[in-house]
Amino acid sequence: MTSSARPAGPKARDISVDVLIMGSGTGLAAALAAKEKGLSVLVVEKTELVGGSAARSGGAFWIPGNDALRRDGANTSAKLVKTYLDDLVGEDAKPARRAAYVEHGPAAVSMLERMTKLRFIWSKEYSHYHAERPGGSALGRTCESSPFDINQLGAEKKRFRPSAMGSSPISVPVTGTAYRWLNLIVRKPLQAIVIGFKSVILKGLGAMLLGKFHVASGQALAAGMFEGTIRANIPIWTRARVVELLSESGRVNGAVVEQDGQRFRVDAARGVILAAGGFDHNMAMRTKYQSPSLVEDLSLGAEGNTGDSINLAQESGAGIELMDQAWWFPSVKAVKGEAPKILLAERSLPGSIIVDQHGERFLNEAMDYMSFGQKLLQREQEGKPVGQMWLVFDQANRNGYMLAGSLMPRMSLPQAWYDEGIAVKADNPRDLARAAGLPEDRFVAAFERFNGNALQGKDEDFHRGEFAYDRYYGDPTIRPNPNVRPLTGTLYAIKLVLSDLGTCGGLMTDEHARVLREDETPIEGLYCNRQQRSQRVWSNLPRRWRHHWSRHHVRLHRRSGHGQPLAVPDAMRVDKSSSRCAA
Repeated sequence: MTSSARPAGPKARDISVDVLIMGSGTGLAAALAAKEKGLSVLVVEKTELVGGSAARSGGAFWIPGNDALRRDGANTSAKLVKTYLDDLVGEDAKPARRAAYVEHGPAAVSMLERMTKLRFIWSKEYSHYHAERPGGSALGRTCESSPFDINQLGAEKKRFRPSAMGSSPISVPVTGTAYRWLNLIVRKPLQAIVIGFKSVILKGLGAMLLGKFHVASGQALAAGMFEGTIRANIPIWTRARVVELLSESGRVNGAVVEQDGQRFRVDAARGVILAAGGFDHNMAMRTKYQSPSLVEDLSLGAEGNTGDSINLAQESGAGIELMDQAWWFPSVKAVKGEAPKILLAERSLPGSIIVDQHGERFLNEAMDYMSFGQKLLQREQEGKPVGQMWLVFDQANRNGYMLAGSLMPRMSLPQAWYDEGIAVKADNPRDLARAAGLPEDRFVAAFERFNGNALQGKDEDFHRGEFAYDRYYGDPTIRPNPNVRPLTGTLYAIKLVLSDLGTCGGLMTDEHARVLREDETPIEGLYCNRQQRSQRVWSNLPRRWRHHWSRHHVRLHRRSGHGQPLAVPDAMRVDKSSSRCAA
């Protein structure tokens, strides 16, 4: 849809409200929480579309103890959650922040189910990323939204951000659980057909006959929140960029907002909440804080995520931390003019390996995506860069599973991949190495070593398949290890790049989501959630972000004195595009 065909949305003007929220992704959760408390709210969105990276994400969240988990029979023991987080995060994050997350997170989920038409479900068996650690769980504590009818947005549907996969005229609301089994349609056809019938026929095509258009994952989450703000009469200004935070006597009390070249003053009596995403597409910041090798913009985050809120807060004295972190995601190198294609289940499936520029394996391919990226950057810092990565797989793998979210089993690789040097094909490992420009002897040795161990169902080097998360996306028909088997026959190799679903370092905050100065004193009236807030918990990725991207919530309540809103964001986290980010 062209810009001219979209509704313009509300016209900006000078205005006074209780709470100003910068960002229309998870910022909508903050808006709904404030509205439920009787506060007047305004949301401003820099781009022309509502939904932020939340709408492009996998939409899953890790909030232990919430009502959806209780309804579906999950173990909601707070003691186990505390054990897990304490062991995994340790001294890297202040206990008060972890405690606030665990204590108030369930209230975020309850609030969203009260204030919207969203209903959440447990993604049973979506394992913690580190399920083997004390307090971890192979059954997981991840939830996502049930499919949501996006037609409930009415005319505002045209202002809603489409998914990273683009818009489709056919409703196919595939949840995270459904994706797992649809990916195995060749190997486990009965389960896949049953789930496909529910997703495609009942919730998809069947619902369309009734005038509905169901979406899933981040689309469902963001659309549900958007619909809730519409019913709550919460204004959302689009094309509205915050250019300055206003303050008086050291307290932030509003902002200057620019829309269509005109500037307006917004006074916010209770404060400003920053929920505008990270610095995904600000390559100067990425090379400065993350890696000098990150010169090409490969992020899948919303295009408006350029670090504005971080820079604005720093001008008000805010401190920053964990700026080297992102929701890293290994992806297929993009064809010219397109975006990278993320890999999720593909890395866990048998009949495949990933090698570095030397033609050698360097990690457990099935590990969670964030740890994958951290491993790559760690090697770079150690002077052992991975360089060009290749996903190597055999014909049986191509025949049995989906690839890159778009290629069904048995489909040929796109000719453009071969034309642009992204893919190569050969009948044996030596010829494949030659075609890919890899050291032939080293690749053949690594290939044969992996195959030798795989005959016994083992990965002696990196222990692939020994962890619950590995096995979730494995092939249960392959025994004894659903993630490992020898590669045989025709071989393929495709170039991989390190993409991401957004950055997750940023502003220093306390357990109330108040933005802090470097000396850890709060900046009164300034609060923060989402990717522009540093997240020590997520730097260790306890669980899942599911293909993407983190959902957060804001708890607001009245306080004595000036009565500022108290925000406890980060209680929710997102999966991007089709990826899950973790908790």
